[in-house]
Amino acid sequence: MAPIDEGPGFGIYVHWPFCLAKCPYCDFNSHVRAGVDHARWREALLSELDHYAALTPGRTVTSVFFGGGTPSLMEPATVSALIERIGRHWALTPGLEITLEANPTSVEAGRFAGFRAAGVNRVSLGIQALDDASLKFLGRAHSASEALGAIGLAARHFDRFSFDLIYARPGQSVADWEDELRRALDHAVGHLSVYQLTIEEGTQFHTLHSRGAFAIPDDELAGDLYEATQAVLESAGLPAYEISNHARPGEESRHNLTYWRYGDYVGIGPGAHGRLTLDGTKYATRAHRAPEAWLDLVARNGHGGHASEEVAAPERLIELLMMGLRLREGVSLDHLRRETGLSAAQALDPGGLRRMQDGGFVELTAERLRATAAGRQRLNGLLAQLLPA
Repeated sequence: MAPIDEGPGFGIYVHWPFCLAKCPYCDFNSHVRAGVDHARWREALLSELDHYAALTPGRTVTSVFFGGGTPSLMEPATVSALIERIGRHWALTPGLEITLEANPTSVEAGRFAGFRAAGVNRVSLGIQALDDASLKFLGRAHSASEALGAIGLAARHFDRFSFDLIYARPGQSVADWEDELRRALDHAVGHLSVYQLTIEEGTQFHTLHSRGAFAIPDDELAGDLYEATQAVLESAGLPAYEISNHARPGEESRHNLTYWRYGDYVGIGPGAHGRLTLDGTKYATRAHRAPEAWLDLVARNGHGGHASEEVAAPERLIELLMMGLRLREGVSLDHLRRETGLSAAQALDPGGLRRMQDGGFVELTAERLRATAAGRQRLNGLLAQLLPA
């Protein structure tokens, strides 16, 4: 991992909005289309990249992330063109991390060689579960055997890779989950992301869950599953560096650290968000979500974004704490002052801070504010105590 006092970096996020099918738990900006004009999409993404490059000259890119949707459905030529254009516009940090999310179907996995040749050096696989019954429930198109085959293929093509798992599934016990984690550790080299299943509005699962079609673990069991996750993975040498992300030292996601350390990043593609500091002012950028509307806007304006909005100091404080306290390392107080103009004493509610310190949920030193393991598990409640009314 980057040294704890290193700056958050400057990232480029590219959103590919298309999937072969919509997963029932997913509330991301993803869409299913019968066909995609790849040449048109390549030119539109490059145009929007050019637009943001003109706003941020002289920056050094520390990470690139192709997310979605299912960016492994992109043509490798599109990925290659974007990486080449990024290098033309900005300086690149040595050992630049370039990550692409992929689904482990056999067709997409077969494209790994093309993505590696395009410049991708890290992949993140949407495995989600290691048994066929759970994969069917989650609406995944792959089998457990296909998932393991994709992991093996990723290991042959990329020095760095990660994969995701979802826990707190219906009927899942702590023992079941511990067994699944141990099987995952047979294949996880350096990084593993584990997410609790949540029921998001607007998803198919929200409709089914509200009808009583299935039940998820209650808060007590979900807490037990979270604690089991920490114990199993930490003992295996993959401690949590963020609430849902575990890595061996040096294998942390550079791009995600930029988000959590509240760094600047460009977001291109439909629905992509960004944070950019321009002439000392931080702005939030946001692109139109609908793919076809975004394409038309790029053709007319060179980008598909809404008007940028200034992020005022109170909102910067909230965002910085929401992101930074997810990390085991916590929030740099120097960074807090640079972003908000406030010291910790000025930024935090004194009574709430004292209660959280006394309860063992947060620690404050001369350099950093960090949530303990217990605090990270209760982050929403912790933030409510720390933030001034």
